[in-house]
Amino acid sequence: QVQLVDSGGGSVQAGGSLRLSCAASVGTFSRYTMGWFRQAPGKERVFVAAISWSGGNTYYADSVKGRFTISRDNAKNTVYLQMNSLKPEDTAVYYCAADLYGLRYFNPSEYDYWGQGTQVTVSS
Repeated sequence: QVQLVDSGGGSVQAGGSLRLSCAASVGTFSRYTMGWFRQAPGKERVFVAAISWSGGNTYYADSVKGRFTISRDNAKNTVYLQMNSLKPEDTAVYYCAADLYGLRYFNPSEYDYWGQGTQVTVSS
């Protein structure tokens, strides 16, 4: 069983930055592909970024490429999402997720475990 705890959300003005963290309570954290997804009110949950078990491969949605950076520290069982140049359209609840296989990292249904979500609000 994996428990994920998301944190770091908040309210910022457009152009600002936030850093999200996701702490995992599992000894085999380094085996999991980790992803970040977001869900705006009335919309479906969509892929934001993912990182392979080793950290050697990262993937991003086109909408955040060049602005967001995903990273992980396997020694701390933690994955991060650095968000820069935030826009109002980035406003959503952000969720981290863990996937043991990582074959279709962009598909939320592939992920086995989810954090509780953290709210990010970007004002113009």
